[in-house]
Amino acid sequence: MAGIPNRSHRNPGHIAMNRMRREGIPHSADLTGERPSTTYHAVLVEDCLKTLLRLPDESVQLVVCDPPYNIGIAHWDQHTNYIDWTSNWLREAERVLAPTGSLVVFGGFQFQKEAGSGDLLDIMHHLRYNSKMLLVNVIVWYYQSGMSAHRFFANRHEEIAWFAKSQKYTFNLDAVRIPFDEETKKLYMKDKRLRPESVQKGKNPTNVWLIPRLNANSHERVGHPTQKPLALLDRLICALSTPGSVVLDFFAGSGTTARACVDNGRHSVNSDIDSAFPGYLNAILQQCPDLAQSRIDLPVPDYRILDEESIYEHPVFNHSDSKR
Repeated sequence: MAGIPNRSHRNPGHIAMNRMRREGIPHSADLTGERPSTTYHAVLVEDCLKTLLRLPDESVQLVVCDPPYNIGIAHWDQHTNYIDWTSNWLREAERVLAPTGSLVVFGGFQFQKEAGSGDLLDIMHHLRYNSKMLLVNVIVWYYQSGMSAHRFFANRHEEIAWFAKSQKYTFNLDAVRIPFDEETKKLYMKDKRLRPESVQKGKNPTNVWLIPRLNANSHERVGHPTQKPLALLDRLICALSTPGSVVLDFFAGSGTTARACVDNGRHSVNSDIDSAFPGYLNAILQQCPDLAQSRIDLPVPDYRILDEESIYEHPVFNHSDSKR
């Protein structure tokens, strides 16, 4: 059986990007930014569309989206017509994204009686036929613990669909490379086909990410039923945004996106319809600096939390002068 060909070997855009890098010419994928001395984080309890309609066009570099999937986890997880509801916030998310911006959507595929209630397949299908955004990757978040099963193979992964606003999307690979161990590094340095500087940087983490789920005793846990690990958000935020840019999460849930933005020097806009959201966020912020010291090499900048009364102090509303 023939395998899927490696597109990068014949992709003219990929070839041109490598040529530009060899010649020292900056590419849009290599955008960098300076870590600000203070980051700003809006915290709102409101419907996702209300948050989106506040924001200027092309003012956000990354939208992180872990939407409800209409399977009755809580009161916020019920929608009569799931795809009609979804299409509204997808359209607005595309509007607020900068040309170099990306949208990442967490999800999975619903099975058995849940099928048809709404899942990542529905969202991807809608975007394919109703949006100009480009599917860049489907990332498989692989974890080794979970529920057992007897009538099907036990599930050990979720998917993250990465869409870009344009072909000029930001991708900071060097920020998320995985270092080689010393033995492997010595071996690769002897291979004349490999660039020594690339070997020193480490390897591409690929689109299969082995990151443990949060168990009941995890020190990150704040009580939200669908909380994601900070390591997952760190990698997405560092790869798909630049320091000082704006990250948006309008299904903010546990506050993990805001916490990852605090630690990685990004501004953020966060909202959730659940009134418990500010409490979750406060709990995960109170874990500073312990969580940051275990994950982040650089000092964490000062940060400000903005509420309804102070939200317009946020850099997103002065986006023509800020990094996007």
